[in-house]
Amino acid sequence: MASSFLPFLLLLLLSFSLISAANPVPKATIFRQQLTSDPTATNDIPPTTFFEVTKPIQLPNTKPCSTLLLQHDFGYTYGSPPVSAQYTPPSNCPSTDFAKIVLEWTATCKGRQFDRIFGVWLGGVELLRSCTAEPRATGIVWTVKKDITRYYSLLMSNQTQTLDVYLGNIVDSTYTGIYHVNVSIHYYPFEKKPVNSNHAHNEWADLIIPISRNLPGNDGLWFEIQNSTDVKSKQFAIPQNAYRAVLEVYVSFHENDEFWPTNLPNDYISANNLSGYPGDGPFREVIVSLDGKIVGAVWPFTVVFTGGINPLLWRPITAIGSFDLPSYDIEITPFLGALLNGKLHDFGFGVTNALNVWYIDANLHVWLDAKSEKTKGMFLNQKISPLHESLVSNFTGLNGTFLTSVQRSIKSNGWVESSFGKIVTESTQDFNYTNIMVMSKNGDLQIVNQIIEFNDSVDFKIPSFVHNTKSLKSFSFYIYSDTVDKGGKSYEEVANVTLGFNEKKIDNFGSKSSSSVLENIQNGHGSMFVKGNLVVSGLGSTQEMYNYSDDKFCYFRDISSSNYTIIYDKEGDTCTKSKKSRSKFSTGKSLHFPA
Repeated sequence: MASSFLPFLLLLLLSFSLISAANPVPKATIFRQQLTSDPTATNDIPPTTFFEVTKPIQLPNTKPCSTLLLQHDFGYTYGSPPVSAQYTPPSNCPSTDFAKIVLEWTATCKGRQFDRIFGVWLGGVELLRSCTAEPRATGIVWTVKKDITRYYSLLMSNQTQTLDVYLGNIVDSTYTGIYHVNVSIHYYPFEKKPVNSNHAHNEWADLIIPISRNLPGNDGLWFEIQNSTDVKSKQFAIPQNAYRAVLEVYVSFHENDEFWPTNLPNDYISANNLSGYPGDGPFREVIVSLDGKIVGAVWPFTVVFTGGINPLLWRPITAIGSFDLPSYDIEITPFLGALLNGKLHDFGFGVTNALNVWYIDANLHVWLDAKSEKTKGMFLNQKISPLHESLVSNFTGLNGTFLTSVQRSIKSNGWVESSFGKIVTESTQDFNYTNIMVMSKNGDLQIVNQIIEFNDSVDFKIPSFVHNTKSLKSFSFYIYSDTVDKGGKSYEEVANVTLGFNEKKIDNFGSKSSSSVLENIQNGHGSMFVKGNLVVSGLGSTQEMYNYSDDKFCYFRDISSSNYTIIYDKEGDTCTKSKKSRSKFSTGKSLHFPA
C-alpha cells in the first residue's frame, strides 16, 4: 500500500513558485533557490568575477580588429522581442582574411536576480547559448569568449545582417538585478597569408542556413518543445551545388525538465498517489527528423545552470557548460541526394519523454562546389535500432531503487558526385545510457548516478583518399541530496554533485592523423538552510580538474573554491608525457559513486 505521508523533499516541489533561467514562467523545483543573506552593497568591495573553466582560445600572434556590436541593459525584458543591432564585417581592418574570430560577451550585475537563459543569433544562426551568473549585492562581472570561426562565411557576408540577443529578465522590488551587457567580436588576421585549399573537405562551410524561429517574436529564436509528442519544424532549401551538409543542434532544458536525470518514474508517482511532480523517468533523447524521417539524435550533456541545486556551489566557478552550452553536430551528407532538387524540405525536432520545456534550434552548415552548378547524389540506406529502454524498479512506498538502461544506434549511407569525384559517406551514431536512482528516508534522500556514452563517426570515401572522423563522448552526472524539514516552511539540505564531460576526437585524413582529448570533472559539496524559497545561510565548495591535449597544444587547470573565495588554482599549458598519459581516458561502462 502506498504511504500516505508526503515526504518534505517532494512537498517542496509543489510549494515553491519561482521564476528562473531554467524557468521563465513560475514553476516549482527543489533544486532551485535564491540567496537572501549577502553583504550590503558598498563601493569599497569590488565586484566578484565569475567564470567557467575552459582552455584558452589559441590565437595567432596578430593584432585583432575589434567591434563593439551591442551594448544594452537587460532590465524587465521578459516577454519582449530580442534586442537587435545591425551587423556588417569590419571595414577598417588592414586584412580581410582572418585566422580566428572570437565572440566576447561581458556583463555586470548587482542586487538579487535569478539566472537567465539567453541566446545570441546572427541572421537567425545561433552563435551562443548561455546562462547568466546570479549576482550579489556587491556586484559581479563575467566574460564568455567563444571561438566562432566555424561561422566564417556568415560573418564575412557582405549583406547587412541582424544580430539578435534574447535575455528574458524580470525586475521588481525583490529581484533587483539588471544585466549590463556588451557584445563584441574580435577578428584576428593570419600571421601568414593562407594557401588556397582545393580539396573536398575545407574546414568551414560556404553557407550556413538558420533552422530557427522567424522574427518578430517575444522570445528567443529557439523552438519550444512542450511534451513528448510535440514536434517543431522549419522549412529550408539548399543550393543545388552542395556536396556536404552538417546540422549543428543547440539544446537546453528548463522548468519541469531542468533536472531531468532526477525525474521520477511514473509507476513510482502513481503507486504513491503523487501528483504535480516531474515524471516520465530520467531518460531524454532529442530526435532530429528530415521530411518526417529520423536522421540523427542528441543525448545531451546535463548542464546545471548557475542557480541550480545549491547556488553557492557555482560562485565563482560555474558548472561545466553553463556559460557556453555545447552544440551537437549531425552529419546530413548521406541525405543530400534527396535535398538537391531545389525544393523546400523540413527539419523537425522532438524530445522523447519530454516535459515542459526544451529550447532547440539548429544551424545547417553547407559546403558548395565552386566548380559545379549542380551536384547529384543518392541516399543508399539507413539502419536504426529501435530505442531499447529498460526500467528495473524495486520500491516499497516512497523508498526504492530504479535502474534505467537505454541503447540506440543510427547508421546512414549515401553518395554525392561533384567536381571532387564521387564521395560516399557513412555516418554512425552509437548511444548507451545508464541511470541508477535511489530514493530513501521516505523520499527525503535521493541519489542519482547517470552516465551517457555518445559516440559519432563519419567515413568519407573519395577516389583519391579516405577521410574518417570520430567523436567519443562520456557524460556523467551524480547527485546526493538529503533534506531535513525544519518547520515553518524551512528546511536544511545537503547536496553533493559530480559532473563529468569527457571527449576524444580522432581525425584520419588520408595518411595524416590528428587527435584531441578533453577530461573535465567537477565536484561540488554544499549545504544550505532555506526559508520560503530563499537561502538564508549555507556553504558551497567546488573543485574542478580540467585536462586538454591535442597534437600541438596542452592545457590543464586544477582549481577549487568555497563561498566566493578561490582556495587553490594551478594551471599550465606545457605538454609532458605524464599529462598526455592522463588524457587516455576510457568510456567504460562501470558506474562510480563519489564518496
